[in-house]
Amino acid sequence: MMWVSRVFSPRKAIILLAGPAVIAAAQGALAANYEFLAAPETDLNRVYRLDRATGEIGACQYGLKEASVGVTLCYPPGEGANPQAPSEYSLVASRHEREGGVFRVDLRTGMMSICYVLNDAVVCTPQAR
Repeated sequence: MMWVSRVFSPRKAIILLAGPAVIAAAQGALAANYEFLAAPETDLNRVYRLDRATGEIGACQYGLKEASVGVTLCYPPGEGANPQAPSEYSLVASRHEREGGVFRVDLRTGMMSICYVLNDAVVCTPQAR
């Protein structure tokens, strides 16, 4: 009886039960790792989506569709907008009212690129300082 109580003490039981909950919470926090930013152009209804950890960027906007409520048009990552080296990325909009693109910045290195929709995909310039 004494051996069993030492192996399954309340303290160890709490650690065994709490461990998976802590891991699940950490994974949940990593799963919600996106940032969204509207394009600064005042007559454009486009929103950019950034994966903060990988730098991958896409965009969506509203589109008209005859006899319908409309459609969400999304642009996948294209040249330069695919995942970059793992880091900490963010989006910054210029204050230029005619600018349809946004800046993708690497908060750790200070590198940045400009991303915008070209044809049917989001593209980004090479990173620079």
